[in-house]
Amino acid sequence: MSDPATPETGFCRQHVAVRDTGAKEWVLRKSPLPRTTGTDGISAHLLALGSGRALIEDGGVEPPGARNWFTRDGGRTWRAVDRRTVGTTPEIPAGAVLTTECASPPGGHPDACERERLVVVSPQDGRRRALARVPLLGAHPLPAGQPEPDGSWWVSGTDPLSGRAAVAVSRDGGRSWTVGRLPSPPATGPGWYTSVAVGPDAVYAAEMGELTGGEPVKNPMRALHRSLDGGRTWQRMWTTGPTAQPRTLLGLPVPGPGGRVEIGGERAGYRSMDGGRTFVPLDEGGHHTRRTPLGLLRESSSCRYELTRDGVRWSEFGLACENRAP
Repeated sequence: MSDPATPETGFCRQHVAVRDTGAKEWVLRKSPLPRTTGTDGISAHLLALGSGRALIEDGGVEPPGARNWFTRDGGRTWRAVDRRTVGTTPEIPAGAVLTTECASPPGGHPDACERERLVVVSPQDGRRRALARVPLLGAHPLPAGQPEPDGSWWVSGTDPLSGRAAVAVSRDGGRSWTVGRLPSPPATGPGWYTSVAVGPDAVYAAEMGELTGGEPVKNPMRALHRSLDGGRTWQRMWTTGPTAQPRTLLGLPVPGPGGRVEIGGERAGYRSMDGGRTFVPLDEGGHHTRRTPLGLLRESSSCRYELTRDGVRWSEFGLACENRAP
């Protein structure tokens, strides 16, 4: 948010939007991030860690710029915490976030990490701890940060033997994992990652990666897979071709009941009523969708967001931004 008190300096003042339990409106509370000029740029990540608890990861590359800030009272107060991983944890506790960090020798560029490991951001103190038992999914596993509505945790990666796309699920808080290989379409090179969303009666896995043939697109979706048994077995429902839409995906697929699933693409949204075999375009444009503890979240327009729990009904709310009240 711009600082109206000193507009000529180009400074930006950061805030955190908070909605307390039972409150009717969002309120702005002070952010621990330092004030920056308009030319500095901002790189920070906010992680919700349960009721009143959150972590802000400052995007600085090296200390002292690289700092994490933890709150346990809804953003009223913040304290700096060490961003280094300390010890291990046997499970992913309620409210925690699952993420990755580089496990290769230090000193290399973050984008050139040779091997990553799964780590848990604790809701108790905001510290990172390595997960004791992890699925075998290659050197670059990509976890969903939040559990799905049924309590399951999902991680995507590659099958070490075949190099094909695979996903793993844990139903006991990360204490054990079951890995399943996806029936990927033929491709000229390895995929990027897989986005998983659990619906009322099916699990959908969108396999992302460069497409063969057709116009190049951003965020290309190679295939959409469906599981009717919780991820034990998979069927490829949609194989992306040179022209037929959808060819892209922003975030997660949105599963609903009875074979309903929606895809938010770069330019438009699409809906299927037969599990992903066929799609029809939607009137509204594409939306980026992500999982939150309250449901699937998408931004409908500037400062306006929508949430769904069932993949059918969406509730809209506003979130404060520049020159707009909370």
